[in-house]
Amino acid sequence: MKFFVDTADIEQIRDLAATGLLDGVTTNPSLVAKTGGDFFEVVREICALVDGPVSAEVAATDVDGMVDEGRTLAELADNVAIKVPLTWDGLKACRALRQDGTMVNVTLCFSANQALLAAKAGASFISPFVGRLDDIGQDGMQLIAEIIEIYGNYDSIDTEVLVASVRSPMHVLHAARLGADVCTIPPDVIRQLTKHALTDKGLDAFLADWRQTGQSILDRDAP
Repeated sequence: MKFFVDTADIEQIRDLAATGLLDGVTTNPSLVAKTGGDFFEVVREICALVDGPVSAEVAATDVDGMVDEGRTLAELADNVAIKVPLTWDGLKACRALRQDGTMVNVTLCFSANQALLAAKAGASFISPFVGRLDDIGQDGMQLIAEIIEIYGNYDSIDTEVLVASVRSPMHVLHAARLGADVCTIPPDVIRQLTKHALTDKGLDAFLADWRQTGQSILDRDAP
């Protein structure tokens, strides 16, 4: 499963990219606004930091506006993926942008039927929002299972399932077990994936034993 980070914070992206774990980035107008930077410059800088897709979202809601904005954003870098909402106009925009050869991430998906429509429109990625479904008492991961099942029935569908609105490491685990293609994860949740009480306990014990030896690896004289 590919890991995308869901942020527009340049320093966070730079730090995560240094691990080699990062396969892409997703942004939205809210995340970019939090940076206080120029929208186009922020997107350009992110695209230079990662080799994989960087989702940049249109602000228009009509098909012509979305296509025009999408084409403008696509000129920023070769790895820009245009993010459009799962509306009727959004599906039309998806179709037009894909015909241009541009990657498209269809976002705000909350049903398997919507996901099927996005695939038919040629979406590169479909972004079901699992956390927001959980918030209203529905099972977000069940939606992921349904989409993966449907897409798996048809060889002609190559749309990648991009699990979004991730709130915890358990969402990441469930997405991986279901076989999702991508999970876009907030930076703090990515870092939580490394945490386990037994890892910390074991490391403390190893370090305590090492200190008792009074030795230093770096101070050792070369043979």
